[in-house]
This record gives sequence, structure tokens and C-alpha cells, in this order.
Amino acid sequence: MKTRIAVGSVLVGVAVTLLTGLVSNTPPRWVGATLYGYPLPWLTRMIVAPEYYPWRTDTGNFIVDIIIWTLAIGALLLILTRIKK
Repeated sequence: MKTRIAVGSVLVGVAVTLLTGLVSNTPPRWVGATLYGYPLPWLTRMIVAPEYYPWRTDTGNFIVDIIIWTLAIGALLLILTRIKK
């Protein structure tokens, strides 16, 4: 049972992190780029002078987002399984 919760929370955490790549997280008055990802922006689209490829990723923020969402989903799944019992 605990293995299923762990695997499920990791898979859903990765999926939620990828889905938050569609959510703009640009601070007000930010000029030159649009940031995506939540709670930490891990995907950046350069607007001003986007040389060759305007998309940039921040691997550290991406991994931290996966960890945050995995822990949140894991806690939620544990609470839900405790309530069901």
C-alpha cells in the first residue's frame, strides 16, 4: 500500500509540475521574458532579442518543483487513505 502511494505521488507530482509549465508565473513589471511554472518558475521564454531559441529551462527549479508537488500529493494521498479507513 505504501509503495503504491509513493509511486503514485511521484507520477502525479511530475505530471502536475509539467502542467504548471503552462501557468505564467511572471512577476509584475518583469520585462524581457515570460516565466512559467509554479511555485518556482522553471521555464523561461525570452521576448527581447531571443537569439536562436527563446526557451530556457532551469533544471534546479524543475527538480525542486517535482519534489514539492510529490510531497504535497503524497501527503494528500496519505490523508485520504487514513480518512477512508
